[in-house]
Amino acid sequence: MSHVSREAPHVRVLLVEDDDRVAEALEPALTRRGMAVTRLPSGKGVLEAVGNVDVVLLDLGLPDVDGFVLCRAIRAASDVAVIVVSARGEVDDRILGLHSGADDYLVKPYDIGELVARVHAVRRRRGEGSGTPGAALTFGDVEVHMGRYEVTVAGAPVALSRKEFQMLAMLAQARGAVCTRERIIAEVWGRTWSGANRTLDVHIATLRTKLGRPDLVETVRGVGYRLASPAEG
Repeated sequence: MSHVSREAPHVRVLLVEDDDRVAEALEPALTRRGMAVTRLPSGKGVLEAVGNVDVVLLDLGLPDVDGFVLCRAIRAASDVAVIVVSARGEVDDRILGLHSGADDYLVKPYDIGELVARVHAVRRRRGEGSGTPGAALTFGDVEVHMGRYEVTVAGAPVALSRKEFQMLAMLAQARGAVCTRERIIAEVWGRTWSGANRTLDVHIATLRTKLGRPDLVETVRGVGYRLASPAEG
């Protein structure tokens, strides 16, 4: 199918991680989830690179600079999203990381699905990719009102559960690009489990039924889902 070649835009990630083993495992995992990863093993070059990325994943234990100091320097130089990813799990460290300008703080070891969900969450909180706050995203006669958490079909409101709305909003924000199963599960449920794919399928089927537009949410076999444009639907 020609739909499979239509991929979601890459999220540009700067991974600041001195541990080669961690980086070698994380880079391909993030790439498989639609992210373009640049890695730096130290603080050198970070401030020059932040202007070209969407999210910084910052380890605190760097060989040449204190991670908190670097975080403050990044925040002073840019409004790029910053997620501290560190083995330091004490409350004081998390508080200091957030006070240093980080948008989020994730303690190692972590689930890759949770990390991906947090990357998308910090971008969503900053309004990236969602258009004007409160604006409606429209696909044919289906309107998704992001700020009000409402959906209308042909002008009539449709009652969706929280997870159904989250799925539809994610697909609408992708504007016809594919959202992978892994990403949807990670963002909507915040975790994965053995029956996650089946649960997702059931929720998608219910969403289609409630919308009354079975062709709107398209299955991209082996990949995920996307919204069809009106011309294609």
